[in-house]
Amino acid sequence: QVQLIESGGGLVQAGGSLRLSCTASGRTFIMYTMGWFRQVPGKEREFVAGISWTDAHRSYADSVKGRFTIDRDNAKKTVTQQMNNLKPEDTAVYYCAAADVARSYRIPTSALEYDYWGQGTQVTVSS
Repeated sequence: QVQLIESGGGLVQAGGSLRLSCTASGRTFIMYTMGWFRQVPGKEREFVAGISWTDAHRSYADSVKGRFTIDRDNAKKTVTQQMNNLKPEDTAVYYCAAADVARSYRIPTSALEYDYWGQGTQVTVSS
C-alpha cells in the first residue's frame, strides 16, 4: 500500500516556474514507477511525465519536453516535477501516481495502469 501527498501547486504568470513534490508512505516506494498526470474539467487525465523505479529512465509528454523535469529520491520517498516556462495551457490539477510494473523500466502513459494516486494539486498559469 502506498499513500501519496502532493504539494507545490499555485498561481504563476506565464513564463514562470513551479516545483511540485510528492511524498509517499509505505516501505515499497522503490518498487514503483512514478508518474505525474494532469486533468482539466471535462477532459481525461493525461500523462505528463514518468520515471522508472531506479530513475534510469524518464518519459515526457511532447507538450512538456524541454520545460518539465521529473526526479525521484528513493531514500526520501519523494518524486518532484520542476516546471519551467509555464504556459496558460499547463493550467490543471496535477496528480502524482504510482504504478507497479514489477521493477521493469517500462513507464506507462495510461492512467489505467497506475495503482495509487494522490489527491491532486492545482496549478494555474495566468497569461
